Amino acid sequence: MTVAVRRLHPRARLPVYATELAAGCDLAAALDAPVEVPPGGTCRIPTGIAIALPPGFEAQVRPRSGLAARHGLTVLNAPGTIDADYRGEIQVLLVNLGRETVRVEPGDRIAQLVVAPVARARFVEVSALPPTARGEGGFGSTGR
Repeated sequence: MTVAVRRLHPRARLPVYATELAAGCDLAAALDAPVEVPPGGTCRIPTGIAIALPPGFEAQVRPRSGLAARHGLTVLNAPGTIDADYRGEIQVLLVNLGRETVRVEPGDRIAQLVVAPVARARFVEVSALPPTARGEGGFGSTGR
């Protein structure tokens, strides 16, 4: 599959898969200067790119595990959804769950982008739903 990418910032990097079998490709910060994210703070980091996904696909913006494990920096609305008809800049909303300020440098890999197929459902109102063994149990109802 080919995804068209438009570079919107001179520092923007195109998404790149780190390994041959990686599911997600890295998104990098397209910044002119470093950004500091204090503990509990959030920030929106531009990637400097826009994409055109084929119909029937979406892209999910997901956290990078190493960034979260080492610094507590993760994607706030994970996964963020990029719809096939969106043509604006991909931006990553980060939150610092750690105890120390984290500095995001220009070019830092800040998130992953995973392209996935989309199943569209047709929703039909009914007066009752078919029963299941689980029923209406939720939030821990199936055990540990």
